[in-house]
Amino acid sequence: MLDFKTTSDLEPLEDLIGQRRASDAIDVAVSIPNVGFNLFVLGASGRLARDAVTATLKTSATKRPRPHDWIYVNNFADPSKPVAIALPPGRAPAFRDCMEELVDDLTVALPAVFQSEEYQAQVGAINDRFQKIQGEAFSDLQKQAVDKSVVLLRTPMGFALVPSKDGKVVPPDEFNSLPEKERVKVQKAIGDLEGELERLVRQIPRWEKERREEIRKLNSKTSQATVDPEINEVIAEYDDLPSVIEYLEDVRADLVDNVAIFILRGDDSVPVIEDVTESAFDRYRVNLFVTQAETDESAPVVEEFHPTISNLTGRIEHIASQGVLATNFHLIKPGALHRANGGYLLIDARDILSEAFSWSALKRALRSRTIQIEDLNRLIGLSSTTSLEPAPIPLDLKVVLFGDRFTYYLLSLYDPELKEHFKVLADFEEAMERTPKSEALMARAIGSTLRREGLLPLDRDGVGLVIEHAARTIGHSGKMSLSADDVRDLLAEANHYAAASGRKVISKSNIKKALDQRIERAARVRDLLQEQILQNIALVDTTGDQVGQINGLSVLEVAGTAFGRPTRITCRVRSGAGKVVDIEREVELGGPIHSKGVLILSGFLAGRFALDVPMSLHASLVFEQSYSGVEGDSASSAELYALLSALAEVPIRQDVAVTGSVNQHGAVQAIGGVNEKIEGYFDICKARGLTGSQAVLIPASNVQHLMLRSDVVEACRKGKFAVYPVATIDEGLALMTGLPAGERGADGTYPEGTVYRRVEERLKAFADIRRSFGKQGEAGGEG
Repeated sequence: MLDFKTTSDLEPLEDLIGQRRASDAIDVAVSIPNVGFNLFVLGASGRLARDAVTATLKTSATKRPRPHDWIYVNNFADPSKPVAIALPPGRAPAFRDCMEELVDDLTVALPAVFQSEEYQAQVGAINDRFQKIQGEAFSDLQKQAVDKSVVLLRTPMGFALVPSKDGKVVPPDEFNSLPEKERVKVQKAIGDLEGELERLVRQIPRWEKERREEIRKLNSKTSQATVDPEINEVIAEYDDLPSVIEYLEDVRADLVDNVAIFILRGDDSVPVIEDVTESAFDRYRVNLFVTQAETDESAPVVEEFHPTISNLTGRIEHIASQGVLATNFHLIKPGALHRANGGYLLIDARDILSEAFSWSALKRALRSRTIQIEDLNRLIGLSSTTSLEPAPIPLDLKVVLFGDRFTYYLLSLYDPELKEHFKVLADFEEAMERTPKSEALMARAIGSTLRREGLLPLDRDGVGLVIEHAARTIGHSGKMSLSADDVRDLLAEANHYAAASGRKVISKSNIKKALDQRIERAARVRDLLQEQILQNIALVDTTGDQVGQINGLSVLEVAGTAFGRPTRITCRVRSGAGKVVDIEREVELGGPIHSKGVLILSGFLAGRFALDVPMSLHASLVFEQSYSGVEGDSASSAELYALLSALAEVPIRQDVAVTGSVNQHGAVQAIGGVNEKIEGYFDICKARGLTGSQAVLIPASNVQHLMLRSDVVEACRKGKFAVYPVATIDEGLALMTGLPAGERGADGTYPEGTVYRRVEERLKAFADIRRSFGKQGEAGGEG
């Protein structure tokens, strides 16, 4: 039904196949804009499945508008709380460049204007005017002093008024020798002048303040004249963005008010021009936080592989400066939520749950619809370093979590907020129905995988074997596994073998070799266990017949590879209190499901035999040479055959191994791992030599799951091996013993020569034995 020669003849298939339910869920999640309709994807654990989901989201992202660019700028009122500004997509880099150009221009223009002759002349005029005012005031005071025979002196300690004569200072001795009337007159004059001097000295700081204020106004006026044209040029380019205009006005005001920190050093009354450092203008630069590429016309689709709280919500970095950790708004770095804002964020559920604080931070962001940068050190109290509190950014995105079913159900059980934030569940199918149509789709998917991975094309027989493998992987002949990664790995290995042999096309033999090598690489444990059986260390008979002994089948899994192992099960019976003893359970090697299966046997016996007498049986069942735990009920039918054989004392075949569970009514029920169990027993029989009578007994309901190896199928075709499906214990018992199980007749008894007749007679005999012992006990008591 595969109508092509190689996969190169097929049209590619990039869509998800067999995932209608999951695809519908994804469409719902991306289409509903309401809060909380985020997506939790179950089962898409493989890389190719995730890539397919990502591709679907990218297609949806083309229908969403491009999100805003975001920048952080200095908050001139409170530098510890930087301001976030949104710009239309793609315009943030241009604005950053404009501010860089503005800074570069001002770095040159401001020092130049303050070094100009015009500015220096204006400063000199202000200084001269105030010096003239002071000089005239002191000159007037000096004239008054001279008229009163007093002179005004400037000393290191300040000003002093002293007596004088003919313009010369009168020494103290000479002044004391003057007539008292003259001394009193001079002293009175000095006292009057001291009051005037004190008033004049108090006026000096006011004049100095007025001088500095005039220089400040001059500086502001000068800087305003320099800054305004530069700022206005930027404003003209962004006059459609009010938030940007508001910020630029703040920059204008700050530049004018604080121009001294860029150009003046020391006493600002005496301008001393120095080189302007770049760091002085950093306060006016822009932190380009998040921007959209000009070539990207869709919303972002971001996958975060390491969702720590810093990688998720952003971080504030610090730099060491003179032994102190310092930071500024340029060191604010975005997280995955910022980069994905407006689009889709993809995270592995286990990854985010394993990172401290990340899950709670994500829920806070989704609940508040904002992204608040959180410092991990401050959250856990490890650091008291002064940090920033950036303004939060509005959040509008869809979060997609990938996880297995166990993680989802466990999380939904312990965190009720999960369904508040992730209302849509996309549950990926593990298998699809195997039909001619689906096989054709699978062939196209295989061809697409080969092209995508750059591998050789695969011929039609090889495609058929890959489809068979997909059915075997899922353990159902009517279904196919949808594990794209498993198929990709198989194709890659087969491509290696084909290329090594110089082929241009991958053949069926290459696929078969890859499958065989997979098994061989993981078969060391299997081979050791089989070797123990073949060397009669682990006792398993494959010929003859025995009473109360049967070969059960179990499945072991090592490193992802499962294989079957036969195990001898034995049963011994005697008269007792009606108890079937599970030795595995008694020694705590049996799990609860296995113990349940053994207890079901008691229910089967009680409902089938010796209905008119007490159950007087003591039976012990055990997995021989089992030194590890036993779990599952897939051996319960084998245990029942062994129990019935022991009760009826009828031998059962040792060349037939048995698997299947049983209920209290004797119906044989389906089990898992049927292919591995059959093949495990087949391998032992083949190693010892196939006799043609060897077989495996399976539940009839497991026939649909048969996807056996080609060598097992070929042996069955040639009559060297067999697989027998049975629906009831009665059918299996007849096949195992060669005697009819028996059906209770109108007289209430089983026919002679049937297994059940022997079982019932044995149980009644046990009841008689127990009754006789009871009477002996009573007689002994009376004596």
